[in-house]
Amino acid sequence: MGSPISTWEGAEAYFTGFGSASTMVIFLIAVLVTAGAIYFGHRHEEHAYKSLKKE
Repeated sequence: MGSPISTWEGAEAYFTGFGSASTMVIFLIAVLVTAGAIYFGHRHEEHAYKSLKKE
């Protein structure tokens, strides 16, 4: 991973992964994990509520 910048003197921040595919992959994984947690949490709560109603 080369850089067109020859010196880092005076730089305010370093962006080491900008524009790479791994950023989008990590973002998609985070979205899928969040959506999965919401789905399985909803499914569990619905099951628990139905179980309580039967009693």
